[in-house]
Amino acid sequence: MPTKRPPRFSEVIAGFALLFAALSPTDAQPSPTDWAALVRYQSANAQLGPPKPGEQRVVFMGNSITQGWAPLFDSLFPGKPYVGRGISGQTTPQMLVRFRQDVIALKPKAVVILGGTNDIAGNTGPSTLEMIEDNLASMTELAKANGIRVVLVSILPAADYPWKKGMEPAPKIIALNAWLKQYAASAGAVYLDLHSAMNDGHGGMRVELSGDGVHPNNAGYALMARLTAPAIEQALKR
Repeated sequence: MPTKRPPRFSEVIAGFALLFAALSPTDAQPSPTDWAALVRYQSANAQLGPPKPGEQRVVFMGNSITQGWAPLFDSLFPGKPYVGRGISGQTTPQMLVRFRQDVIALKPKAVVILGGTNDIAGNTGPSTLEMIEDNLASMTELAKANGIRVVLVSILPAADYPWKKGMEPAPKIIALNAWLKQYAASAGAVYLDLHSAMNDGHGGMRVELSGDGVHPNNAGYALMARLTAPAIEQALKR
């Protein structure tokens, strides 16, 4: 009987890649050579250029929720120089890595940070609440050090993740939002509570605001915009 050869290193790596693909949504898979997807907005950032004199540019940093929101900015925030820099599937450590390139270098007056739900889902590995908090605090500190006002957005309600069933995110989201509110007050940032307005009363998202219980639909984004506009104005006045 022939001896079975041990698997080659390349085959082991390929096996891990297939396993990761089975566990995570396609967009959540970081490139092995560009883990934070720095290349994603490099061209757009170069084309955007610096703000015009008097322009109150605002950058929205986040994941797929922000990515899906950005195409609606012209209709939801008419006439506002708002820039979307969301990437589907991203976690807060990935957002932190690209924060200087995709936020600070664009010289905005304010940044709207919405992230953390993919960390709870484990998109880039297990994350404790403390790890998520550290990343959000680091982004806030980087922004403040560069004269950028900060709006920290609550994580949106979710009873479960379609791509990662059984994570029971609702209580973790509530705990993280409680920390966000407290931290924003101590850091001089504006805390924007979208969770309360979108919560179905059981920790999930209201059915009329989402198709999958995680990502807002047009009605959800419209509600978010109505609540976000005054939070941005509050931050800009500080």
